[in-house]
Amino acid sequence: MNINKVILMGRLTADPELKTSSNNVSIVQFTVAVNRRYVSKDSNERQVDFIDCTAFNRNAEFLSKYFRKGSSVIVFGNIQVDTWKDKEGHNRRSTRVIVDELQFGESKNRDSSASAAPATDREGFSNASNSDFFSDIKDVDGADAELPF
Repeated sequence: MNINKVILMGRLTADPELKTSSNNVSIVQFTVAVNRRYVSKDSNERQVDFIDCTAFNRNAEFLSKYFRKGSSVIVFGNIQVDTWKDKEGHNRRSTRVIVDELQFGESKNRDSSASAAPATDREGFSNASNSDFFSDIKDVDGADAELPF
């Protein structure tokens, strides 16, 4: 059995730009800035990774409608690695996350103890747009207090 599942929480580095492919598929390519868990000993600052992601169809439309540069986003997806040869014949590789689901993260002004409940707009776009799994979550504060680890 193989598992390829990614969960990221970070901030968008630019406003999402919705594009449409020649066969009418909505696409947004975006980058999420994610803080590393540790602080650098040299600079005493937290390092940041910039993760390239691609969203399609309803996820792309949802992202472009409700998120802007600096918005906190939770991305669920899988890693895809593309390989090709450049003009000089060198092997190249790029890695990106293909989005399965999106959720709102916390706002910049939001208290860190507040819960982040999913939202749905009038057109039916949900922050977990490919699944109804998160639509019933109301409050998860304190849930980890019951965990045995």
